[in-house]
Amino acid sequence: MANLTKRDLVVRISNETGVVQTQVFDVIQKTLDYITESLAEGSDVELRNFGVFEIRLTKPRVGRNPNEPGSRYDIPERATVKFKMGKVMRQKVAKMTPVLRRNGG
Repeated sequence: MANLTKRDLVVRISNETGVVQTQVFDVIQKTLDYITESLAEGSDVELRNFGVFEIRLTKPRVGRNPNEPGSRYDIPERATVKFKMGKVMRQKVAKMTPVLRRNGG
């Protein structure tokens, strides 16, 4: 399966709606910019039936390099983004379980 890119979204939405690709691109880019901006300000982003992007702080931990026995690296805490699927997405993605199991992925 090929990855879905921003360009793919622009082309598909443009073809389905008749809106010029540059306008579709601008809307998609602005949407992503606003989501990023909101997360950078510490706010969660909730998109109903799609999911929630949440800012979380990871705990500091010790890392090890398997190529250097006995090595230890302190990994500091940091802010990360966690995505929690919405109900509709969870139902649709759940249908992929047998396919992924068959393909070993």
